[in-house]
Amino acid sequence: MEKYIVTLDEGTTSARTLITNKKGEIIAVDQSEFTQLFPEEGWVEHDAVEIWNAQHKTLIQAMNKSKIKSEQIAAIGITNQRETVVVWNKTTGLPIYNAIVWQDQRTAKKVEGYSQAEVDLVKQKTGLIVHPYFSATKLEWILDNIEGARELANHGELMFGNINTWLIYRLSGGELFITDHTNAQRTLLYNIETNDWDDDLLKLFNIPRNMLPEIRSCSENYGLTYPGLLSKSDKTQIIIASSIGDQQSALFGQLCVNPSESKITYGTGCFILMNTGEKIVRSTHGLVTTVALAYDNKITYALEGSVLVAGAAVQWLRDNLRIVYNALETEWYAGQVHDNRRVYVVPSFTGLGAPYWDSYSRGAIFGLDRGTKREHIVRATLEAIAYQANDVISAMGKDMKAPITKLKVDGGAANNRFMMQFQADISQATVIKPTNVETTAMGAAYLAGLAVGYWKNIDDIKANYQVDFELEKNISEAESKKLIKGWNEAVRRTFSWTKDVE
Repeated sequence: MEKYIVTLDEGTTSARTLITNKKGEIIAVDQSEFTQLFPEEGWVEHDAVEIWNAQHKTLIQAMNKSKIKSEQIAAIGITNQRETVVVWNKTTGLPIYNAIVWQDQRTAKKVEGYSQAEVDLVKQKTGLIVHPYFSATKLEWILDNIEGARELANHGELMFGNINTWLIYRLSGGELFITDHTNAQRTLLYNIETNDWDDDLLKLFNIPRNMLPEIRSCSENYGLTYPGLLSKSDKTQIIIASSIGDQQSALFGQLCVNPSESKITYGTGCFILMNTGEKIVRSTHGLVTTVALAYDNKITYALEGSVLVAGAAVQWLRDNLRIVYNALETEWYAGQVHDNRRVYVVPSFTGLGAPYWDSYSRGAIFGLDRGTKREHIVRATLEAIAYQANDVISAMGKDMKAPITKLKVDGGAANNRFMMQFQADISQATVIKPTNVETTAMGAAYLAGLAVGYWKNIDDIKANYQVDFELEKNISEAESKKLIKGWNEAVRRTFSWTKDVE
């Protein structure tokens, strides 16, 4: 009887389930979008129960599409949007407030109040920076602003988790309360030297330790799903065998398992990671140090830069400006003009991420004249995604004291040949896209499979990796620098845009 791996891929705008065979082929996939909530300017929330229901529905639908039986599932792997905060009541199992999403900026003012000594302490212990993007200040906000939350937390009645922890809790019928090292580190409560929760950080952010889940590796048998997960009549219990943050999962899915190997994932945001092995590399150019993987009794690290708005900029063109009807049209529109007519779009709708970290920047379009057309704005928006990725790539090159010459790409926008060519041009690097761009889901699938012996080792998996295309740069370094100069000026003019008017 052939067996398969199920991956739950819980993203920022949708929940998906993918079923994979031993060759790494996806035999079924189902996807369900969930509601994006914006209660105030700069706030972004999700309904955690809706996320679970959407994820559960896609699991059942994918199983139905694949026509395989529950006993054919060797293991379930989980990968998730990171930093997003869910707090739920231990007794009822229900959230006490909406999930606060990684994009949310409500704690921007709070973050400014930390002393330099506190900022330095956080950076030293976590490898990250004090910023609204990460979980700790979001969690603290819930405890301080939801009636009765602080008291419940102090009495051990609340549970906190990122989305992975919430899904594992629900999958296990409330039996498992765990996270993995990649998600734990993104909370600002985890020490990258000790690889555990840190008392000094818990004190700084005023978080009771009893709220926090147990930290486990990214690939092991955590436990079983509850009987009746797939249907009331099917009591089969399935092993839950991997948990990993989505960007680290994509790094592993791209098989960037050696130091200096890098990947870019183009999703709602854009995330660039470079494997640094078991060595902790601390950035001096606006990047963060992150846990890349906890597997096979060792922890490896990566340098990371996060672009807050990437695919979301294309959604903005479609849903807000309505100048395209779907994302696929953008490549055609961009190809209708020979250049961007010196138009620059800076899509900092929720502030700027790495390497700028400016929560007060806001989006802008520069260089408009009477000859500017829809095509120029569409093209400039695609270019902006590549420019933002290149800002991070450039910072990584400075930190590693060597330019990055190869970039493995994945995510939805990796299918846009115009944008991928522009990325190669602007970054002066070779862009490599695998045939299977579902590398985020594949990372979690591979780790789940490794945990239960479905695949023997990483070499066993490498046979599954196939290249769709490689793109070389088409412009000179001098031309690239000229374009980047215009971009840098546009970005600079958006700095602190909302700061003086609040």
